[in-house]
Amino acid sequence: MRRKEKEITDKTAMESIILKSSVCRLALSEENCPYIVPLCFGYEDDTLYFHSAREGRKLDILRKNNKVCFEFDIDHEIVEADDACGWGMKFQSVIGFGKGSIIDDIESKHKALNIIMQHYSRNSYEYPDKIVKKTVIIKVEIEHMTGKKSVH
Repeated sequence: MRRKEKEITDKTAMESIILKSSVCRLALSEENCPYIVPLCFGYEDDTLYFHSAREGRKLDILRKNNKVCFEFDIDHEIVEADDACGWGMKFQSVIGFGKGSIIDDIESKHKALNIIMQHYSRNSYEYPDKIVKKTVIIKVEIEHMTGKKSVH
């Protein structure tokens, strides 16, 4: 990272940013063409989980290239200044890399759906097998991530 004073190296601090985020941006690449999509997510044990319909561009790309990048950001605040070049932004972010896969077995899908829902709600939910069978779960095993904090 170019600006070492902004770098977050503590894993707990990075996980705090992830857990406070409401959206994860998942980036994929197909034939040297980037594609990014904002998604609801769950996080547990260095792993991200996403739910999806059974068809779509992200799944098509993931099946060809399982290398992904992800991004989270929180605490946005514009910092104004008298001079246009003095303006800035306060934020905290995490960017990371991993490998994506599709979960097929029903028990693992149930667990992943629970992890996703626990990110947004303290309630407990049931998922009918009929619906779970139609749902695709994307699992991203995190290989590396970095954090950044700008207090401007």
